[in-house]
Amino acid sequence: MQTIVLATQKGGSGKSTLAISLALAAIRAGHNVRLIETDSQGTLSNWKRRRPYAAPVVEPVYAAREVEQRLQSLDREGVTVAIVDTAGGVSAATNSAIRYADFCLIPTRPSIADIEATAPTLRVVRAWHKPFAYVLNQTPIRSAARLASAENALSDEAALDIGDILAKPLIVMRNDHQDALSAGLAVCEYAPCGKSAEEIRALWQWIEMRLGNMAAAGDDPIIEELVETPAILPAMAALPVMANDSALFLRAPARA
Repeated sequence: MQTIVLATQKGGSGKSTLAISLALAAIRAGHNVRLIETDSQGTLSNWKRRRPYAAPVVEPVYAAREVEQRLQSLDREGVTVAIVDTAGGVSAATNSAIRYADFCLIPTRPSIADIEATAPTLRVVRAWHKPFAYVLNQTPIRSAARLASAENALSDEAALDIGDILAKPLIVMRNDHQDALSAGLAVCEYAPCGKSAEEIRALWQWIEMRLGNMAAAGDDPIIEELVETPAILPAMAALPVMANDSALFLRAPARA
């Protein structure tokens, strides 16, 4: 089973909507999918109550100590993809979800303030040595200059080649996403021939390709990238895990 965690410090980045959309894209690609909700706001649970269909199942798991146990159970039950939606801010449940993730997606809007706000999440992801990618979400339709600025900022934040850490395609801000959420649907169900659905399908294909490449390459692909891709952009500078962060985040396990 592959566990994909959507996490970011800042609220309003569209994690829940992306989790729903990707879950349906994965189902249509042939996967047995489970949505895990660790956010007590209950966006996924509320969406599920409006939903006219049984799949996907949404499971609220709010206690950090229960995350690993539930993921192990889902693996034994034959689930092939678990998608975990986390709360904004710093929480034990989010930290636990990242700890047991196979891949972390960090949604952010294409503004410098939103990108800078991802730094605490990035520190947790790195502390657990997890592969990750940013997803530029809620992107204005015509925003070439803003997107170029966002890509440069992401490169600076993560200190990796932008091609390694930016999921493609970006997700444009359209009413289809919110209208689908209100109807208890995913965007690929609400407007299957629309551009939003096309973007989500392409994003899922990108994620599947990335997961496949990671499996083929073996463990710790991000660590390998750090070794193999020295300063590609002049402004790149890694964010250190500072000593005063230790009270907020669990320490990463010792490496062999």
